[in-house]
Amino acid sequence: MQNTVNIKNKKARFEYEILDKYTAGIVLTGTEIKSIRDSKASITESFCEFNEKGELFVINMTIQEYVYGNYYNHAPKAERKLLLNKRELKKLEKDVNTKGLTIVPLRLFLNERGLAKLVVALAKGKKLYDKRETMKDSDNKRDLARIKKSFNN
Repeated sequence: MQNTVNIKNKKARFEYEILDKYTAGIVLTGTEIKSIRDSKASITESFCEFNEKGELFVINMTIQEYVYGNYYNHAPKAERKLLLNKRELKKLEKDVNTKGLTIVPLRLFLNERGLAKLVVALAKGKKLYDKRETMKDSDNKRDLARIKKSFNN
């Protein structure tokens, strides 16, 4: 099976400071995985929350309806359960509740067995001046690369 699906959340790296990453499985229905295989998903506006049972769910993840799904199709913005080890879930829940951190999805991909995986990160929100610093650094890197390229030619 080809592993061509790689959906990223570029906005998360700009908005948050990434502290720790975890790879989680997702509970999906048949039409959802088929849409993901067609790269018809978006995780830009999504985030993760715990329910009262201590289970982790991804909220606002958009998976477009499958074209050939007829009346068996899924809801595009449904909450989807994430699968992690119990130890990882407890650590994440403790960090979210005590330190005020958040869990954001970074990347959605298919593994070698064709299963959908979601890379989630424990993150801390950036302040406005941190975002300006990030933009300044990227501008400087771009300018330096441009100068190096013109110097080599």
